[in-house]
Amino acid sequence: MNSFRLFLAAFLAVLAIYTFVVIADHGANLFSVFFGDMARFNWAGQFNLDFSGFLPLSGIWTAWRNNFVPAAFALSVPAVFGGMLFLCIYLLYLNHAEQGDIKRMLLGGERARDAGLG
Repeated sequence: MNSFRLFLAAFLAVLAIYTFVVIADHGANLFSVFFGDMARFNWAGQFNLDFSGFLPLSGIWTAWRNNFVPAAFALSVPAVFGGMLFLCIYLLYLNHAEQGDIKRMLLGGERARDAGLG
């Protein structure tokens, strides 16, 4: 579990620094670049299309894990638009809150209990 936490913390730091540098050098004009690459049908566009499938999946998982209550839907918005910046922070929080129990982290306490897993 320490390796998992270390990965999340390290990736969060690297991604935050990288994002800061890109914004400083190129501005926050993400969407025109992101969708422009997809419109050109190149490898960067293929990657962006592939990645754009992971973003809503992250939001759906976040809402599902939190039982689709209104707060869960509110939390799913930064999951979709924040990508790994959000997910690293959220998983580090869940890791702490669930005391490292990966089943409870991924399923939520109620589902893990119902499945006899935690």
